[in-house]
Amino acid sequence: MRPNEGPPEGWQARRPAMPAGYGLLPPSEGSLVAWEHVTTRLREAHNYWVSSASAHGRPHAMPVWGLWTDGRFIFSTDPASRKARNFQANPRVVIHLESADDVVVLEGSVEVVKDAEWLTTMNKAYAAKYGVPLGDGPVFQVVPLRVFSWEESGFPSTATKWESPGKSEAVVGQE
Repeated sequence: MRPNEGPPEGWQARRPAMPAGYGLLPPSEGSLVAWEHVTTRLREAHNYWVSSASAHGRPHAMPVWGLWTDGRFIFSTDPASRKARNFQANPRVVIHLESADDVVVLEGSVEVVKDAEWLTTMNKAYAAKYGVPLGDGPVFQVVPLRVFSWEESGFPSTATKWESPGKSEAVVGQE
């Protein structure tokens, strides 16, 4: 686990695309949220909201416990849960921290972790954080495609989007 990891290779911070009514400033004005702040919030959070959708687009959001490590978010859920069923049909997810005052939102795809040695390490880290093991269900990881962050007290001057140019799933004009 890398406590002071930098952004993924090639990732850049910029302002997110939002309608003009939000009053976003150009990146040269205000301040973009530092990657270190994003990862600190992700590591230190206790509860995380996982949002998924079924194959038919039915939305679902539930809180989970998890870990941020090595540039990915790790959590487990029962294989019969709606989350797990949704992941099988549609691996796109959004992970959001509890706070709307110090926002961190990940968008990415979820996949099952199968590396037994790495799972043993994650289970120890999870038990150290929560006092219980990850659980018997599958363990999932989300590697983000993009991350949004801002501080409510400084919005819109802190609104930040981190992503890698060329790796976006966004449709032109939609984010």
